[in-house]
Amino acid sequence: MSLTLGHFLSLGAILFALSVVGIFLNRRNLIVLLMAIELMLLAVNMNFVAFSYYLGDMHGQVFVFFILTVAAAESAIGLAILVLLFRNKSSINVEELNTLKG
Repeated sequence: MSLTLGHFLSLGAILFALSVVGIFLNRRNLIVLLMAIELMLLAVNMNFVAFSYYLGDMHGQVFVFFILTVAAAESAIGLAILVLLFRNKSSINVEELNTLKG
């Protein structure tokens, strides 16, 4: 049995759906929200790599490196903001963080 494009796309869709469910079910913990966003980006990356492999083109895999770079920067900045908010508020509960409102 060989893996086809449909297998990879269905796995990517399952990971994407899990991340969307993680975002909507857990709106309290900021760390879980950041992890769900990272999982969403990784699901998209899996689809890019699968299409790139099955089409025999390297553009999808090159695009994945750009997405990984943006995801790493996003997680570093997000965790830095999270550490600062925890130092100031002593909580990472999203409902208690009303200081970011305009």
